[in-house]
Amino acid sequence: MTTPARRRLLRDFKKISQDPPQGIIAAPDQDDIMQWQAVIYGPDDTPWEGGTFKLSLRFMDEYPNKPPVVKFVTKIFHPNVYTDGAICLDILSNQWSPIYDVSAILASIQSLLTDPNPNSPANVEAAKLYVENRREYDRKVAEVIEALWKLEEADEEDESEEEEEEEENNEEAEAEEEDAAPRKKQKLSETSALPSNASTPTNTQPSASSSSSSSSQPAASAAAASAPSSSSSSSSSSSS
Repeated sequence: MTTPARRRLLRDFKKISQDPPQGIIAAPDQDDIMQWQAVIYGPDDTPWEGGTFKLSLRFMDEYPNKPPVVKFVTKIFHPNVYTDGAICLDILSNQWSPIYDVSAILASIQSLLTDPNPNSPANVEAAKLYVENRREYDRKVAEVIEALWKLEEADEEDESEEEEEEEENNEEAEAEEEDAAPRKKQKLSETSALPSNASTPTNTQPSASSSSSSSSQPAASAAAASAPSSSSSSSSSSSS
């Protein structure tokens, strides 16, 4: 369903995609244009240089008549950022105007990094250090950025290890397939070598009838052989 807020956010996305503010990236979630993710890079030549700060922006149906809810996802030490990441910024509250779009919101937050308002603190410790001891404040900011670097390096190492483990598993699987291939080939060869008319062996023992017939043949032969003898004996008797 298309609403005025969604149509406006589509225009905001087109604008920030074609002409993004320097050091800022933002886009809506793939399945929800009312929820955005953004990244602000710390400005050069400031204590925030080298930092990569992630933010979330949640828009309501009343946008652009009401501001979005914007929070830092990345841990940050700043006079105007609460511990939960919520931002104390006038254009996100009492100074909001429908003329502000996503680009303007994020550009204002980026500017807030280097130009905080300690008179309206969200982080009392950070505001006090910013006013009374700027050097210590800058050191704290540097600590946060260094911690971010270490966290990013750890994430990259984890990803690299996962990729290496996956590659090893793939190599082992390929090796097993290669080992199995000759065995399969040999089995197929053995199967194809069998005669096509091969069948279950049958009983080759002679049947009872054939045995009787075979045994009677020698008896008949013996009788025939003895017959001339008898005849000869009879003839001898007659002549005498």
